[in-house]
Amino acid sequence: MEYASNADDGTRIAYTVVGSGPPLLMVHGSFLTHTIWRTFGYVKALRGSRRLILIDSRGHGRSEKPHSPDAYAMGTIVGDLTAVLDAVGVDTVDYLGYSFGARAGLALTAAAPERVRSLAVGGGSHGAQAGAFDRLFFPGCADVLEQRGMDGFLEVWTSHRMFPIDAGTRAVFSTNDAQAMAAYIRASDGDPGLPDEALQRFTQPSLFYVGSQDGTRLDDTRAAAALVPNSELHVIRGFDHATTMAASTEVLGVLERFWDR
Repeated sequence: MEYASNADDGTRIAYTVVGSGPPLLMVHGSFLTHTIWRTFGYVKALRGSRRLILIDSRGHGRSEKPHSPDAYAMGTIVGDLTAVLDAVGVDTVDYLGYSFGARAGLALTAAAPERVRSLAVGGGSHGAQAGAFDRLFFPGCADVLEQRGMDGFLEVWTSHRMFPIDAGTRAVFSTNDAQAMAAYIRASDGDPGLPDEALQRFTQPSLFYVGSQDGTRLDDTRAAAALVPNSELHVIRGFDHATTMAASTEVLGVLERFWDR
């Protein structure tokens, strides 16, 4: 992978570029890396028609992993994305993000609309995120990461679940830096999100998609789509937050129709 440096704090962001065609910036969700787009077939499906810019968000994968919550402010994340675009030599991109990647895409579009040609985001929210990770995993998850590391986190998470964590998820999560993830969660808890007015100013073609079983993110996605002028909303039946990312056949069909319009 190659690296771009955020001029604000010097953090190095790992990225790779594959394929040819119009550039598409792809940003993954929390606790994952750019490889999730390969795992579920998005790269294979899109690389023949698009130039894919795949990043590891700060704190994840091969990017640097600061341990301060201040390092994960959304404005800094936006700086990471523009640093990668500058390093690749791309002025304007189509954007695809899921979960945290959706939040980052909304923030990028609000802060630097000239860099985003079109926006496709799934399972995201533009609202405040206080307590979101405690609801997703278990109460006090950041404390456990700080005090007991990733193994302790996985142990406690397992005890709160009806079913065991699958081997693939456990393997991916085990590679994370526990202190970086704790800082990332604490930053998310303090993120106020975007005001409704910011989304109402979007002018880019915009697609919002979400699984029908995705709980509060279903409501959040519907609310965001209602604010963005001339946006599209697609609810993918039968999938929740985790499985929507894996539903690549359904999602890619929605994306291709959106990009072809």
